[in-house]
Amino acid sequence: MTPPRPRIAVIQHEVGCPLGLFDGWVRATAGEVTIVRPYAGQSLPAIDETDGLVVLGGSMSATDDQRYPWLTDTNVLLRRAVDHGLPTLGICLGHQLLTVACGGHVAPNPAGKQMGVVPVGFTAVATTERLFASVAGSPAVSAIQWNSDISVEIPPNATVLATTAAGVPQAMRVGAAAWGVQFHPEADAEIVTGWAEADGPMTPAAREAIAGIAAAAPTLASTWRPLADRFVAIAAERDSCVGRVTSQ
Repeated sequence: MTPPRPRIAVIQHEVGCPLGLFDGWVRATAGEVTIVRPYAGQSLPAIDETDGLVVLGGSMSATDDQRYPWLTDTNVLLRRAVDHGLPTLGICLGHQLLTVACGGHVAPNPAGKQMGVVPVGFTAVATTERLFASVAGSPAVSAIQWNSDISVEIPPNATVLATTAAGVPQAMRVGAAAWGVQFHPEADAEIVTGWAEADGPMTPAAREAIAGIAAAAPTLASTWRPLADRFVAIAAERDSCVGRVTSQ
């Protein structure tokens, strides 16, 4: 019997924050990958239209609904995804939106902007967790950070799966199948260069951070591709259990 190839919907908040490395990784095993661009007027997917949901990063704040009105609907979608057990992955802004949608709190990072390749401190729980186990079991794991806001208070009943050395949540699970990561497993040096240029004149610190990202590219790819593969596999497990929902 041919394993199911799930449908994955991806919410992209702006041109400069694409699916990146995950695009090829997810398409290798998913049946359909649909990129939804609400900033261009596209409608968000319904829960029954997909087997997995990825919510990407962006330069806006997770609470900036007045300037970016689709964020309100994205929060509603994320709450429904958690309630329905839809496999969901929020990346950076997506992680923060998941936090806000489920009752947590997001604020500017008191330590200032994080940039570059930063160690990820996984908790003991993560080593047996169904999405992160293959990654968290490695002796030393790093990821790209490029953020100003952080989730300072995760939602009630959420499980922390990774933190910084200072204890700031870096990965969490909400409900049965919704995960958020503050870092960028999907990004590469080219994408991050675009972010740095959008911030204004390139600073020496940004140049150094991007150089570090470029140098670490092979290690970052080998570290985070298993996460993408596992997420699609979880979506496929759900698809095989609940079956396709089709319109009559």
